[in-house]
Amino acid sequence: MTFNMIAEAAVSLLLVLGGLFAFVGSLGMLQFKDFFMRLHSPTKGTTLGIGCVLIASMIYFSVSQREPHVQELLITLFLFITAPVTGHMLAKTGLHMHLRFITGTRGSLPELMDEDVGQSRVARPLRPKPPGGLKTRREQLLKSRGR
Repeated sequence: MTFNMIAEAAVSLLLVLGGLFAFVGSLGMLQFKDFFMRLHSPTKGTTLGIGCVLIASMIYFSVSQREPHVQELLITLFLFITAPVTGHMLAKTGLHMHLRFITGTRGSLPELMDEDVGQSRVARPLRPKPPGGLKTRREQLLKSRGR
């Protein structure tokens, strides 16, 4: 067996594994019932799937062009660092907004502290109103157009 055949086998295996991880992560979005369960699926499965595909790309281009390609490795490291942080931020936002959840996803009492959950629902920001109200704004537009 030559080095190219071993590299091709590794690339093929990583691509198949990456496709399976991404598929299972996408299925989890459909199967899970609430926000917190759905959050778990893309942060784990899809991240591993994309990581496998990027590492396969790195191996393929490094072998075929006979020079190291580290761009894919940097993208993979960035993805592995940012995806858990994003998932954590979304989970904290869901806790603060008091999103509905199935009791099976709720942590035990010592696990969820008061500062994690928050006391009341987070208010959404208000939309700014046009100065003078809608009718006054309409009159200003009509005057500026000469009507």
